[in-house]
Amino acid sequence: MIKISDKLTDFYQETIYFLKSTDFTKAIILGTGITLPIIIGVYLDYLEIGLALAIGALLSSPSDVSGSFRNKNIGILMSAVFAVIASLLGGYFKFSIWLTIPFLGVVMFAISYFSVYGFRASLVSFSGLFALVLSFANISNVLEIYERAILIGLGGVWYLMLTVVWHKLNPRALTEQFLSQGLLLTSEYLYIRGKLLDTTADRDSFQKKLLDIQSELNINHEMLRDILISSRKASGTSNFERRRLLIFIQLVDVLELAMANPVNYNRMAELLLAHPEKISVFQKLIFEMSTRLKQISKSILNSEELKEACSLEQILKEIEDELSAFRSTEEQDLNEGYILLKNLYDYQQKQVEKIIKIERILSNYNLRDLGFVKKIEAQRFINHQEYDPKILIENFSLKSPIFKHSLRLALVVMVGYAIGAYFSLQNAYWILLTIIVIMRPNYGLTKERSKQRILGTLFGGIIATGIVLLFPNTTLYAILAILCLVLAFSMVQRNYKTSATFITLSVVFIYALLKPDVLNVIQFRVIDTIIGAGLAALGNAILWPSWEVFNIKSVITQSLKANKDYLLEIQKIYQDKGELSISYKLSRKQAFLTSGNLSVAFQRMTQEPKSKQEQLDKFYELIVLNHTFLSSLASMGTYIQNHSTTEASTFFNDYIKGIEDNMDYAIAILSNTDILKSTTSESKLAAHDYFENRFKTMSNTNTEDLNSKSDKDIHKTARLQEVHLITEQLKWLHALSEKLIKGIGILRFPEN
Repeated sequence: MIKISDKLTDFYQETIYFLKSTDFTKAIILGTGITLPIIIGVYLDYLEIGLALAIGALLSSPSDVSGSFRNKNIGILMSAVFAVIASLLGGYFKFSIWLTIPFLGVVMFAISYFSVYGFRASLVSFSGLFALVLSFANISNVLEIYERAILIGLGGVWYLMLTVVWHKLNPRALTEQFLSQGLLLTSEYLYIRGKLLDTTADRDSFQKKLLDIQSELNINHEMLRDILISSRKASGTSNFERRRLLIFIQLVDVLELAMANPVNYNRMAELLLAHPEKISVFQKLIFEMSTRLKQISKSILNSEELKEACSLEQILKEIEDELSAFRSTEEQDLNEGYILLKNLYDYQQKQVEKIIKIERILSNYNLRDLGFVKKIEAQRFINHQEYDPKILIENFSLKSPIFKHSLRLALVVMVGYAIGAYFSLQNAYWILLTIIVIMRPNYGLTKERSKQRILGTLFGGIIATGIVLLFPNTTLYAILAILCLVLAFSMVQRNYKTSATFITLSVVFIYALLKPDVLNVIQFRVIDTIIGAGLAALGNAILWPSWEVFNIKSVITQSLKANKDYLLEIQKIYQDKGELSISYKLSRKQAFLTSGNLSVAFQRMTQEPKSKQEQLDKFYELIVLNHTFLSSLASMGTYIQNHSTTEASTFFNDYIKGIEDNMDYAIAILSNTDILKSTTSESKLAAHDYFENRFKTMSNTNTEDLNSKSDKDIHKTARLQEVHLITEQLKWLHALSEKLIKGIGILRFPEN
């Protein structure tokens, strides 16, 4: 009974979150933008005009995606422009089938090729493709082609007006949703980190989950940067925006601390075999931090006041007491165990401080005590899209994934149109519509969408048939058509199969209002969808397929380069001390992003045919190694920036040079560049011996001081902590860099 109650509670919470989400809000706006012109058109006996305006709103909506307000508005307007141009082309240039097919292919390629300018451009491109397909539907027999095209453009402006009005009424909604989502994802990341402390944990499984969450966090953080930083540039800095930006900054720091891995789990289990309770108290703290971030996420999303909580400080006190009770002995292993736990404690303490700082920001604490972010510096963290015409020329080659996708899409659409014309299929443009909606540059995503589209259409057709047969009521059809339309668009990003089901239901109910032969409509809808989905999947498989194994080499290279840059920035802050530089933060951001991109590339590879997954396990091992390398970098960088450290020795620099050389060699293997692998020089061997001997010497002379309260002895213990962590991380990073070379060396990368 309790489990059922918990499930009902979870379902209720998820439903509330969904209804408050921007996805649902945008669906409501689109539903209004479509239905209102039609209702007014019917009332004034101008249905054709109302329908054209509604189509314009529909065609402009794909660009209404999360991001800065300015970029979103430009995207919607550009979608309207592309829709007008495509409608004119499709309307006026209709010849015999033998001329129409190549013309359709050329225009499809040209519009799709615009996607080389990035994600938002691909949505604008989709609006043009959608408009071109609809121009073959012969929706209007009353309006002239140019009149309909102009009204479609005005429909886009109408939709833009609705989005602007909503933004003015609720300008904080988008920021709050993504900030809440970022807190929730970070909470999940922390929770899994806590699970990894368990000696019985399935660490491979948890490691995979960490990689997946990191990929989601990268997307979330990029979106928040665009929203928060671009809004400051466009409209100045409000108190609300400053607070949210400061929360986001703390959130990025929490992720770095969570990603940081100051301990070797196996070594820790070995050292503390007789003291499992020392590990469990840390696990308790991590779980509590995870819970606290969830609470903060919920308070932001629901606009509730955050309840006070002091459990984090209480658990920190418990850990301090545990460490005090963990008296050192003359045994080296036990001494090292204490230092390991002390380093882990320092990391958790810093995380608690960041979470408390987030709480203080939310509680309207004085911002002067929390620092400011310079606009010029903040702008450097946004990825700006270039729109140079040279990009079109540079990508005009089969080496470009977008070029191949555009060419593939054009050919498949031509085949789809020919099939529809040859068999005289009713509403054959549904085949084309299915192709442009499903087909993606990546095979795995296209295949998955094809399955979901077919299943969704079948489910929708079955449900619609039942409703039409049981309830022959046009008023009911009108209500259900609007409701299903809203639900369909709100579910596109969350559950494509469910979205396809509601789209089918909406289309069927609309036709039920207009035509009596609705069962035939359902039948042809299913047939056309199956043909379109099949062609899309087949086209991706046989026409210049973009298998991930061809592209993953460049993704691995980018991640290794980013990690190397991050390593060198860590070396700089260890040498120079002082305030954290912007270049360090940028290198950290790039390392996190490229690591996430590598995880996403691997996920795409798992969706491809088995014949293309011959080395899947080896690629996964390499990705885990790369992520572990990044975690170790984050650990060392976080320690250095949060502690007063000693001067960087030549031995430290020698070790860094050895790791850098290994990374350069790994990158050279990937790029097929001739480079000699540096052997372990005498200076690096000396560095290794130096750190080993220094730790042993300090450990032996400081055993009796580990629990001392005097300033002098606390200082000695801090130095011992530094030597232990830096030593362990340098050794670990060097070992990982050697493993990366070995892992890359055994991989076979086919030529594209």
